[in-house]
Amino acid sequence: MLRYDAVLFDVDGTLLHTRPGIEASFAHAFRQMGLDPAGIDLGAYLGPPLRWSFGRHFADPADVERAVEAYRAHYAAVGSHLCRPYPGVAGLLAGLREAGVFLATATSKPVEVVTPILREQGLAEAFDLIGGASMDASVDTKTAVIRAVLADERLAGKRVLMVGDRQDDMRGAADCGLAAAAVLYGYGSRAELAPWKPVFFAESPEQLGRSILQ
Repeated sequence: MLRYDAVLFDVDGTLLHTRPGIEASFAHAFRQMGLDPAGIDLGAYLGPPLRWSFGRHFADPADVERAVEAYRAHYAAVGSHLCRPYPGVAGLLAGLREAGVFLATATSKPVEVVTPILREQGLAEAFDLIGGASMDASVDTKTAVIRAVLADERLAGKRVLMVGDRQDDMRGAADCGLAAAAVLYGYGSRAELAPWKPVFFAESPEQLGRSILQ
């Protein structure tokens, strides 16, 4: 019998290599807001919610919203197309589906943003549920995203695993009482993830699939 009936996936750094597009869109937004992105560690914002990321630079909530809007406009036109699935991800998802596992995303990207990206990359049909943040701030943190996904009645009574590459994923899982698995081929390090005591680490999508199904 499988240990888990359902798996929730983070997207950035877990299913898709999205760093180039995200960093380009952050750089554009900071320039639009009058900041030089050359002095900013853009990689630190691979994973966390946009409003939290921009809130580290702008105290005025109105400025944060302006930055979010600038980012999203650039990401829709340019950044969202600068990504690709990690090698082995398509096979991972196919194997889990064949085993009867319910598959969902739980991403800090808004559903309206991530859905066309997954379609463009040929992954959307693998999922029973595409879950993510809201365009406004009502569902913004990873904890809120996971809770929203878990509210789907199809997940009632299922043994659910959260999979991600950053501490936000681990924290969200812990807040929601879920087991979490940490991938090391994305944007987080073992040092970042280990304190959250994931049930296992995976260094590739293939290893992730084997660990989920064993």
